[in-house]
Amino acid sequence: MLRSFWSWGCIYCFIVFVAAAPWPMTRERQTSSQTISFSREILPIFNENCFRCHGLQKQTSNLDLRSRAGLLKGGQHGPAIVPGDADASHLFRRVAGLEKPSMPLEGELDPSEIEMLRRWINQGAPWDGEQTEATTAVPHSSAEVVPAIVHGMETAPQARRFWAFRKPVRSAVPQVKSVGWSLHPIDAFLMRAMEEKGLTPAPRADRYTLVRRAYLDLIGLPPSPDEVKAFVNDTALDAWENLIDRLLASPHYGERWGRHWLDVARYADSSGFEEDVDRPTAWRYRDYVIRSFNMDKPYNLFIAEQLAGDELDWVTFDSKIATGFLRAGPRVMDREKDNPEYRFNYLDDMIATTAQGILGLSVQCARCHDHKFDPIPQMDYYRLQAVFFPYVDVDHYLAPQQEVKSYLACKELIEGQIKSLREEISRIEAPYRDKFFIDKVLNRFPKDAQIAVKTPEEQRTPGQKLLANQLFQVVVSLERVPSEALEGMLAPEDREKRSGLLGEIKKLEAQLPQTPPSSIGVTDGDYRFAPEGFGDQPAPGKRIKINPELQGSFLPKGDKPYQPPPSYFLMGGDMQRRGAEMQPGFISAITEGNPPTAIQPAHKQTSGRRRALAEWITSPDNPLIARVIVNRIWHHHFGRGIVTPLNNFGRMGERPTHPELLDWLACEFVSRGWSIKQMHRLIMSSNTYQMASHFDSAENEKIDPENRMLWRFRMQRLDAETLRDSILAVTGKLNRQVGGPPVFPKIDPLVLASKKRGTWKIQEEGPEVWRRSVYVYRRRGLPFPFFQLFDLPDQTVTCPQRDVSTVATQALTLLNNEFVLHQAELLAKRIAAEAGQGFQAQVAYAYQIVLSRQVTEEEKRLGLEFLEKRRQHHDKLGNQAALVGLSHVLLNLNEFVYTR
Repeated sequence: MLRSFWSWGCIYCFIVFVAAAPWPMTRERQTSSQTISFSREILPIFNENCFRCHGLQKQTSNLDLRSRAGLLKGGQHGPAIVPGDADASHLFRRVAGLEKPSMPLEGELDPSEIEMLRRWINQGAPWDGEQTEATTAVPHSSAEVVPAIVHGMETAPQARRFWAFRKPVRSAVPQVKSVGWSLHPIDAFLMRAMEEKGLTPAPRADRYTLVRRAYLDLIGLPPSPDEVKAFVNDTALDAWENLIDRLLASPHYGERWGRHWLDVARYADSSGFEEDVDRPTAWRYRDYVIRSFNMDKPYNLFIAEQLAGDELDWVTFDSKIATGFLRAGPRVMDREKDNPEYRFNYLDDMIATTAQGILGLSVQCARCHDHKFDPIPQMDYYRLQAVFFPYVDVDHYLAPQQEVKSYLACKELIEGQIKSLREEISRIEAPYRDKFFIDKVLNRFPKDAQIAVKTPEEQRTPGQKLLANQLFQVVVSLERVPSEALEGMLAPEDREKRSGLLGEIKKLEAQLPQTPPSSIGVTDGDYRFAPEGFGDQPAPGKRIKINPELQGSFLPKGDKPYQPPPSYFLMGGDMQRRGAEMQPGFISAITEGNPPTAIQPAHKQTSGRRRALAEWITSPDNPLIARVIVNRIWHHHFGRGIVTPLNNFGRMGERPTHPELLDWLACEFVSRGWSIKQMHRLIMSSNTYQMASHFDSAENEKIDPENRMLWRFRMQRLDAETLRDSILAVTGKLNRQVGGPPVFPKIDPLVLASKKRGTWKIQEEGPEVWRRSVYVYRRRGLPFPFFQLFDLPDQTVTCPQRDVSTVATQALTLLNNEFVLHQAELLAKRIAAEAGQGFQAQVAYAYQIVLSRQVTEEEKRLGLEFLEKRRQHHDKLGNQAALVGLSHVLLNLNEFVYTR
């Protein structure tokens, strides 16, 4: 009945629209000399695109477009039009894309409509009959549109006109004048843009620069002198291609490129927030990502496993581990049952990370209201929430099924016995804890609070109940009875009984079976029956009680098909204002037809909603998934995406600098089997990638000062992890072991003392912790200081691209940091051991190790002068102290800290 009601409402709106529009509805092209009719030419444009946000019921930014006076008055940004001057009118500049955000939000106007508005404003914006109100132009007021969206109205067709919502189309590779740039598709697209703008591309970089660039780019480590020499002396025509293949086959490739995805996945080893609880098996997800990149797992499968690894036809240990993607975000981990809103925040985190990281859309903006800029209604948000709503957090055991069943049965039996014993201990302790609270704590509070607590619960007034509950909630959760105080309060018989129960618990705990290997992840269940975990004990009076008539279990049991718990539309995002029960669905603006919203697996123990989402997202018909990932790959190769920012392909993002190239790459990516390594080979084999970064051209600088057209290679500062890894690599002390639990490099004890909650094991500097930086423990509440200084991203949200700052503390760290100083000493020892004792040979070899190239004559002269002065200054320490100084200088050079 509800569906029929809104269907007739939509028909009514259509009838009003047709009545207001000219007949026939198609507008014939007019000559520029003809006067534009507001009612026949402009009103339909306003009616279809503008009155939704600037009409009768809603005036966003205080702008009302229903009258000429409203246009002239304008809104928060001034008058909407300047009659006679379209180029100075905010209204025209927004619809023409000359100002941000572009309008209308639902979709692009046709060029003919933009031209119509331009001519109308230039003609003085005549308003037919000079009436002051366009009273017939309000059929799409918010009073009519918003309820329709809430109850499932489809996104208007014009929303699909926006470039990102249309399927990529493979354009023909353009013909260009430069013969050398016409042989490679990427070069041809970029050269056409350069030729149109009169830009001259930089020459090819030298071989020393290229080999270092490739190594740092693909594996995040500088090449050794022998590796540089092998490439420089390789005269084969395919030497460059062979180098790329060798690097892509390296186990260290996944460590470098997996780190990029871990930023997107907001991976960390702790929960964040106040408690910052350790996640001891989270590292298995990190290793899954590294393995996936190393084996060149097709990107569509990589995404499907992370969204629905427990629902696929081929459930494996890896696919279960992959669901850690949905669990990687921050969690409060304290009194979660007292605060059901936390679950909705976690769902929002899943939606935000999935939409931004995979589709480049900020869907989470529609949690409380329709998206302000993109055609994403609130209904789409809650359809997506219904997809994820059945999730529950679990530990996926990585052992044979029968072994896991035996383990769980034994564990459940013993833990049930332990729980009964703990409940008995709580009953013994309860009166003593209450007495401690009343005697030692309650007297700190006002008399009315003391009276409220001391009054029996059934005799309390409503005000006393509220006061007592608040007091228990705030105080009892913070005031813990000291164990020694409790022990001293117990009567002898209670002390003896309690001690015996504790002894029984200790015996039972010793009988618990050894836990099989596991990894954190998700599956479908019913959160309402979740077992208590860390910090879940509710404060007095705050327990969220389950309806006793409600039957169910945390995880499905038996052979009955799984039924997900209900989820609801939340008015304004408020969980207390439930609307209709929601069914799963996707983003309507990029959904064609009626794809399935649930594909239940054969075992029927999950809903299959996440699997349906995975299939919709990874479909070749999805216009965004391929565009977003090839844009990420492009960004990490060139330091800037074809679209920026990487996580926003909506209206608030920038338009592509090379739209046809982006679509060509997206189509090529899918046709090559969703292979990321194939995209590396394609991009890196282009002239564009092999250009020099040092190329001075005054004309180019004048035309394109930001190098958006890529007329030279963009220099990029090493990220924090690559910088640390490079330092360890050139000293020869890098531990190249792949995978495993995280390591804990040294942190100043004063810093650790300031962050007491959370985990940071004390490990001495040495080979055990000198591993790749991707394996350093990621603590949300205390990021590793060296990484944070060099722009480690916020680990609580998905990160599209890292900030790159240049601040004094970075230079001071490279000059004074204990780790860097120690590594400079180790580098000096390596140089002396491998180059011999002569300063000349040492200077030459130092440049080969640290900068991957030959030393110039000028650099050799300066290096020798430096060493002589240092030797004289450190006469007692001799040549080695001088060499330590040179090593330290080289680690501080821009050429070492940047990729050229």
